Amino acid sequence: MKALRLLSSALLLAALSGQALADAASHAANAEQFLKLARADKLTVPVYAQVQQMFAQGFAQAKAPEAKKAVLERYQAKANAELDKAVGWPVLKPELVKLYTNAFTEQELKDLLAFYQSPLGKKVLENMPMLTAESARLTQAKLQNAVPQVNKLVADMNKELGVK
Repeated sequence: MKALRLLSSALLLAALSGQALADAASHAANAEQFLKLARADKLTVPVYAQVQQMFAQGFAQAKAPEAKKAVLERYQAKANAELDKAVGWPVLKPELVKLYTNAFTEQELKDLLAFYQSPLGKKVLENMPMLTAESARLTQAKLQNAVPQVNKLVADMNKELGVK
């Protein structure tokens, strides 16, 4: 009787853990689908472009002849390989899936997917990069107006504190 109860408990525990694994897999799949929809695999494209530009500028500053362009391309390829190891999608995806499954329940991810697959959600995704960039530009422009006043306040505080 005791053995039967122990076996029943073990089977129940196994079934529950199997269900938990299935739920976790489903949760992760929803997070991955959301990340794909949100084009998270393209998050690092600007980083790659910036590094490529850095090499191109170095090449131009060195006044390297066009005949040496293969050297530039070889180093750009090496830089891309290093970036792939550090921030490539296969490296980032598992961590982002974990981040999103920790931040959102499975139902919330399903709701996000439903929204971003709707016409309005698609419009949000399409316009978000431009809106984010433009918002940053506007904020930076407005901030420039405050910089002289903030610098003066720092100088006044330092003067009051006797700091030179």
